[in-house]
Amino acid sequence: MTLTIATARLLEPAPGLLVFYDGRVTGRRAYAAEPNWIDDGAYGLGIAAFAIIDSTDALIYDTHMSIAHAQWMRDTLTSRGVRTMRVVLSHSHLDHVAGNAVFQDCEIIAHRLTALAMAEKRAHIEDGSYDGPPAIKPLVMPTSLFEGTHELMVGRRRIELHHMDIHSRDGVVLVLPDDGLLLAGDTLEDTITYVAEPERLEIHLGDLARLAALGARRILPNHGDRDRLAAGGYDPSLITATERYVRRLIDASQRPAGSDEPLLTFVAPELAAGSITYYAPYEAVHARNLAVVRSSRQPRAG
Repeated sequence: MTLTIATARLLEPAPGLLVFYDGRVTGRRAYAAEPNWIDDGAYGLGIAAFAIIDSTDALIYDTHMSIAHAQWMRDTLTSRGVRTMRVVLSHSHLDHVAGNAVFQDCEIIAHRLTALAMAEKRAHIEDGSYDGPPAIKPLVMPTSLFEGTHELMVGRRRIELHHMDIHSRDGVVLVLPDDGLLLAGDTLEDTITYVAEPERLEIHLGDLARLAALGARRILPNHGDRDRLAAGGYDPSLITATERYVRRLIDASQRPAGSDEPLLTFVAPELAAGSITYYAPYEAVHARNLAVVRSSRQPRAG
C-alpha cells in the first residue's frame, strides 16, 4: 500500500513555527484496511511534526509517520528558503522516526537512549515484524547523541533539549525559552497519555513535575487537537491534567476491572476546565491503559 498525504495540513501557530499535521479524520484510514501502526495509532489519533525556522536555518522536530510526510516537510521548508536543516528526534517510536531517510544528509540529533532503542529493534523495524506493517526500510539512525540537556541555535533562536522520562524512557522535549514554547513530543497528549511503559509511571510523575518547572506558557504535543495546535497550543494545565490522569490510573489499577469508568467520566474535571478536549478514539487507549497498568502491577508468580 502507498500512503498519501491528502488530508495533511500545514499550520503556523507562531512566527517561524510550522506544524505538519495529519489524521483525526473520522471514518478514514490512510494506509490500509488491515491492522497497521499508522492507521491504528498515529493517523487515527492525529499526529504532528514541527519545524522551527529562522532565516535560512531550520530545526525539524520528528520526521513524521512516513516518507511521504517527511518529503512534504522538506519540500515546504525548501520552498520557504531554508538551506540548512537539522533534525531532533523526540523518541524512538515508529511514528516519529519513519521519515528519517528524507533527512539522511542532515544532522539527526537524539538522546543516547533513543539511538540504543532504534539499534536494538532495527532489524525488526526494517522487516515490519516489530510493530507490524508498514516496515521502515531503511531506518536511518541518529548522527549526534546527547544526554541530560543540550542547547543549540537555529539562526538567532535559542533552543533547549531536555530529556524527560515520560511515556518512554528516552523522551526529549524541545523548549524555545525566549518564546515560552514547549514542543512536548509524546510526553503529553490530548486527550490522554498513551502508557507505553507502565512499570515506570511513578518515574513519569516525577518528570512531569520537572516538565512543569520549565515554565512554558504554551505547549504543543505531537498528538493533539488540530484546531488547538493552530491557535497556539495548550496552556500549562495540560501537564496537570496528565499528572492527574496518571495518578487516577494507578489508583484504578488496584480495583477490579468491572469498576472501570469510561474515559469521558474518568477525565470529566479536566474536560470541564478546558485543559483537554475529548476525542472518542481515546476511549480505546484508556481501556488499554487500564489493562496494561493493572497487569504490570499484579504479583509475580514464584
